Amino acid sequence: MMEHDTPPHLPLAGIKVLDLSAYIAGPYGCALLGDMGAEVIKVEPPEGDNLRKYPSTLAAESRAFLGINRNKQGICLNLKDAAGYEVLVRLAREADVLVHNFRPGVPERLKIDFATLSAINPRLVYCAMTGYGAAGPMARHAGYDQVLQSMTGMCAAQAKADGPPEVLYGSVVDYYGASLISNSVSAALYRREKTGRGQAIEVSLLGSALAMQSARLVWADGEPRHIERDMRSGGITGIHPTREGHLYLSANTPHFWRALCGHLDLPELADHPDYDTVKKRAAQAAVLVPMVRQALARASAREWAERFGQSVPCAEVMRVEDMFDHPQVLAMGHLRPYRSTQAGGYLGLAQWARFDAGDCEPSSGGGQDVAAAPGRGAPALGEHSREILSTLGYTADEIAQLLQSAVVQ
Repeated sequence: MMEHDTPPHLPLAGIKVLDLSAYIAGPYGCALLGDMGAEVIKVEPPEGDNLRKYPSTLAAESRAFLGINRNKQGICLNLKDAAGYEVLVRLAREADVLVHNFRPGVPERLKIDFATLSAINPRLVYCAMTGYGAAGPMARHAGYDQVLQSMTGMCAAQAKADGPPEVLYGSVVDYYGASLISNSVSAALYRREKTGRGQAIEVSLLGSALAMQSARLVWADGEPRHIERDMRSGGITGIHPTREGHLYLSANTPHFWRALCGHLDLPELADHPDYDTVKKRAAQAAVLVPMVRQALARASAREWAERFGQSVPCAEVMRVEDMFDHPQVLAMGHLRPYRSTQAGGYLGLAQWARFDAGDCEPSSGGGQDVAAAPGRGAPALGEHSREILSTLGYTADEIAQLLQSAVVQ
């Protein structure tokens, strides 16, 4: 496989990942591995990842595809053709990790199941992302983020009082599933260092949705089945209107509650025995919230956030676009420029963890210069096919024949 410039301090530098997945959870799990230094090759079928066709206001390419498939090389293979399958075998022979999100039964039909590929490469860490797992009555059902949200109680828990269930937008189950992929694969690679052998991993959207709700998913002996499991603090904690914009407040601890009362010129509430616990304040929300909101109406959300500073946990309710030039985001180096053949230059997520943090002085901010050389953006369909084939030992004539026959694009 191709070498690429990976900072040596990244923990997965030298690890090679084959991404055969589509949509969000699997591809983003591989992107997270790439963020940690792994070399990731996205293997797509002739029709490409369906996420490329996802609705987008970006004309050249789906915005979601770009954001989810950063720092990957791309090859387009027809695995149903013997010659295309042989390309994948050669890739798998050199890979450390393979990730896919085929339904149970499909890998066996395509001869890319763990038993087959581990016989070729015993060190291969093989991760299958499924909707519901490989066993049980729903094993072969198609799994999607909001379907699992609805099934597992997330939408019901999100509902407002006496209101209908509500979806959590933002593909939260997919993204958490992606983090479980990167976590599980990293753990399996660590185990391989001890045993010398890879292993099969199964991650599911069902497991992801349940793991996100572990604080609610507790049923004690002797309890009735249906009880209140809501973790929301209620009352003061939440989003409130101001003179201009909205402000999120969290004042659960006695310290923060007293600080809030001081800022709002409501000192009589700070130590009032009717409001001195979170539960009491939630029970008295009908009394407290109008008083708090009347006080908040004196200034804008931004002014209140600046006034509260560190004394009260809060945030002006903003849009994601505001993060492109937010000083804290820039200071932490979370963004960088990318370039792709289909979309040109764009700004996107760069890092979500620091692996060299001990080498930085606290005062330096640890930021990354967004004017640095662009990173590798999401690949066009089959963008690196020729280059990848050449590293696998195919001659120029063989590559031309594979491309001409459309086995490879």
